[in-house]
Amino acid sequence: MTTTPLPVLEFLRRHIAGLPTDGAECGFRYPTAISRTLGIELVEIESGCATVELKVDADVHGNQQGTVHGGLITELADAAIGTAHSTLVQTGESFTTIELRTVFLRPVWRDTLRATARAVHTGRTLTHYACEVTRADGKPVATASSIVTTLRGERSHGR
Repeated sequence: MTTTPLPVLEFLRRHIAGLPTDGAECGFRYPTAISRTLGIELVEIESGCATVELKVDADVHGNQQGTVHGGLITELADAAIGTAHSTLVQTGESFTTIELRTVFLRPVWRDTLRATARAVHTGRTLTHYACEVTRADGKPVATASSIVTTLRGERSHGR
């Protein structure tokens, strides 16, 4: 089977719309293994912006205090940030997070969390992101900030 290369943004828009992506590829793995494992769903995508959702339950995703684990909330933000950045890289480029900071605002027990990431500054190599994680009622649960570096040439091989 031959594959048809698609720009990442177009591939992800098709994925969200439920359109077939068989035979199409964009240079990245979608959905990612961690997103499939955790059940993270991509719900909105634009250039440099992405929104993902996850149904959480402290009985499944809990910490020792009985609330949803902060690491899971951070992963949700990281998934949104990485997906947003994937829309900005060119063919043959890759990327990696070099900094990720999460500030937790309120606990969660059972809800649908939504993480929306957007590029706030895009340079030649480094891109800064802001991400807000909210509950289904729109109240913020956490904010995250991140710096992602775009890898080119030999640095991008095997990434």
